[in-house]
Amino acid sequence: MANLITSCRMLCSIVLLFFPAFSPTFYVLYCLAGFTDMIDGTIARKTDTVSEFGSRLDTIADMVFVAVCLIKLLPALTIPAWLWIWTGAIAGIKAINIICGYIVQRKIVAEHTILNKLTGAILFIFSLTLSFIDLAYSGSIICVIATLAAVNEGYLIRTNN
Repeated sequence: MANLITSCRMLCSIVLLFFPAFSPTFYVLYCLAGFTDMIDGTIARKTDTVSEFGSRLDTIADMVFVAVCLIKLLPALTIPAWLWIWTGAIAGIKAINIICGYIVQRKIVAEHTILNKLTGAILFIFSLTLSFIDLAYSGSIICVIATLAAVNEGYLIRTNN
């Protein structure tokens, strides 16, 4: 059941490509995808169906959702250079974490920490606030939390926790 819900997130994400950013249909699909992200892990734990496959599927579904959102939202936004640089630095830290995780644990590691979940939640809410909160403010908050999450994740990977 949980993997089916995760698969629905991927389907909603792909369908998002066919609707204009910030349209009512976009928001409905966006919220539905976010809802599935919130409940799939809980359902897997409650039904005792947690699996390595489900965890990987969840990570892939998250990546698809993020990629589609970037494809739809980036052209609609004017993003300051400093925010691009900061985001690039976070991506660099995350890339180093993946490489270190592979070196230390001999597998690709994606830590589902509280800070990573908080970053995801704030990123999700972010697109719902673009019409009334300036991107410079919301972007700063997101980047602070995402930086802390990436550093924390790197620490956990390197110490094998």
